[in-house]
Amino acid sequence: MLILWGVVSMFISSGWQSKTALIMAFGMTSLAAIPALIAAPATAVVEPYIVGQTFPSERVTIPAGTVIPVELEKAEKIVVTPDETAPVTLLVATDIRTDTGTILIPEGSKIEGELRPVSTGTQFVAKALTLNNSNRRLPIGATSQVITEREIIKKGTDVGQILKGAAIGAAASAVLAEIFGSINVPEVLGGAGLGAIAGLLLGGNRQAEVIVVNPEEDLSLTLQSDLVL
Repeated sequence: MLILWGVVSMFISSGWQSKTALIMAFGMTSLAAIPALIAAPATAVVEPYIVGQTFPSERVTIPAGTVIPVELEKAEKIVVTPDETAPVTLLVATDIRTDTGTILIPEGSKIEGELRPVSTGTQFVAKALTLNNSNRRLPIGATSQVITEREIIKKGTDVGQILKGAAIGAAASAVLAEIFGSINVPEVLGGAGLGAIAGLLLGGNRQAEVIVVNPEEDLSLTLQSDLVL
């Protein structure tokens, strides 16, 4: 009887120890998992934050006062009357760079604007810049010097020499045609045409005043305000 009770006691004791060991093992496993459960939300928060670290490229500003040399694409000069407004597209003649050599405005970029009459002559006023390397179109505030040199054209004038390689304003073309009859004009710029003839012929005589613009000499543009690229 005593032997039987001892066996039973050992069985109960052994079972209790097994259960205790199982509970302790489960408890330790649960405790080990707690840090992982706590850390999981931190990982989910940090990852999007790192991926989201994108910053816009830095904008570059070309300061007012910068000079931009220009040229015509298809002509060597422009002929307009003193009172004429003529649309003109110029090309940037050389790369505009930073002090370290980075190209800001590449050669060949287009500058759209117009020649406008001023009190003493004509002046180019820029409106838009199209960058040659990206086709981005930007507003630009730039002007040329005022071109004041004038020529009187009349019968007997070597008009062929004046027109050689020239882009001609519509009003100037109409006046020249009125004086000389049929003439070969290389390129006519938009603007006022035949309706301006009466006011442009000097004193009703068969002669007129024109301004001949040489872009490489007369039309270097100066920024009047900062240009942000």
